[in-house]
Amino acid sequence: QVGYSPERINPGDKKNNFFKINKLVSAQTIKSLNIIYKLYSSVTNGKIIKVKTIKEAEAAKVIENTQRDINVALINEFSMIFNKLNIDTKNVLKAASSKWNFLNFEPGLVGGHCIGVDPYYLTYKSKQVGINPKLILAGRKTNDQMPKYIVSKILSTFTNRKKLKINIMGLTFKENCADIRNSKVLDIIKLLIDKGHNINLYDPYLKNIVINNRRFAVKSVKNFKKVDVIIIAVKHRQYLKLSNNFFINNLKSNGLIFDIKTAFLKLKNIKSKNFIYLSL
Repeated sequence: QVGYSPERINPGDKKNNFFKINKLVSAQTIKSLNIIYKLYSSVTNGKIIKVKTIKEAEAAKVIENTQRDINVALINEFSMIFNKLNIDTKNVLKAASSKWNFLNFEPGLVGGHCIGVDPYYLTYKSKQVGINPKLILAGRKTNDQMPKYIVSKILSTFTNRKKLKINIMGLTFKENCADIRNSKVLDIIKLLIDKGHNINLYDPYLKNIVINNRRFAVKSVKNFKKVDVIIIAVKHRQYLKLSNNFFINNLKSNGLIFDIKTAFLKLKNIKSKNFIYLSL
């Protein structure tokens, strides 16, 4: 007999941890379902929810992640549109979120071992039963192209500099964890390396990383170098403590700060600044 509970762990999230979140449980028989229900009830304070079949429990997990993927893709597409229209995406989202039923998502990179993968599982099974999903794959396509879009925005700022020195802050697929699985930051790095730019990597949760069969040392911000571009890719809690001057003092003249998650919006509002601040 098999009992099953789909994963809902959110790496780096101390609030929604294993001991607090609601858990789905299912099993092949009522007897095994009761066993797994009691097991999870004994180790977590979250609500334990019985699901009729294992397939339904797994399907619930898949659509949870697929829904989030599509929602972020939609906001990413909004961000690209607003950028062309010279409209501040952050201000638009803030205004729209004042409506009671607006879903408050932010633009950004979508990676990890679930959200970036589960839509493909669902698509694969859909095609087996004769349904060719379009919306699911459209969301995936949008999110997969974000690294290329970000690199294009960065390089278009420097028409006269062929080889840039770039510091990238944060390599993991999300903040406050060491998980690099399916991290889209790595895609950004690969694109920049392929174009011949000099890259320095920073992340408080990693010591080294292999990209394109080449091992890179991952440094601490204590060893920050003055560069043309600073990419704030992941808003680790350690980075949020840094001051405006930390970034300004480590930029060359007319340098660029690309803040993917808009974690340092205060930099945008500095008057008489000798640098460019961009975000999604």
